[in-house]
Amino acid sequence: MTPSLIPVVTIDGPSGSGKGALTALLAKWTGFHVLDSGALYRLVGLAARSASVSLSDEQALGSIAENLDVSFVPDDADDDWQVFLSGERVTERIRTDEAGVDASMVSQFPVVRAALIGRQRAFQQLPGLLADGRDMGTVVFPDAALKIFLTASAEERATRRYKQLKNKGMDVNFAALLDSIKARDERDSSRLVAPLVPADDAIVIDSSSMTLDAVVREAQSLMVDRSLK
Repeated sequence: MTPSLIPVVTIDGPSGSGKGALTALLAKWTGFHVLDSGALYRLVGLAARSASVSLSDEQALGSIAENLDVSFVPDDADDDWQVFLSGERVTERIRTDEAGVDASMVSQFPVVRAALIGRQRAFQQLPGLLADGRDMGTVVFPDAALKIFLTASAEERATRRYKQLKNKGMDVNFAALLDSIKARDERDSSRLVAPLVPADDAIVIDSSSMTLDAVVREAQSLMVDRSLK
């Protein structure tokens, strides 16, 4: 089947808005494939650091992006998926706040973004795709059947991230985490290439005062309305 006939649901939004959890739960509900595009940029950062490549070396980063060997494997024990780089499980290593900052840094380079676009579009397979990221609906899948832009206040996102990291036994400072999220928001929304903005036809969901269950129900309703489930 040609890609144009394979349904795509994009879920864009800033760090900590709940995109990953929403995507994972919708994947279980629909059986759709998953693309965690943010993980790809985190993986570029991780691979660069592992190879002692500067995060300001655009050409070297582009080469790393072109040659990433990555796979996402559903984790039934958790509403998430395991991430593998060159056969090595690196899920925890790319879930840190530092890895998120690295992703934001490498994603500003056009060469890196261009190298990953084709790789991201290759995830569009039957029965459908749930694409989680920042420019899924605006750049990578502009013809997606449904575009969701999930957001929340910086303070709420910092609180969620703080609890998540503390539950994993990580040492984290809330004020520093909030500052990092605000700085990343500014960097992602003001970059010249594929800035973080809702697509013109996206449905914006502000989850600041919503439970995850409520967000999932709203997204499910949107999918049913478009005959995607």
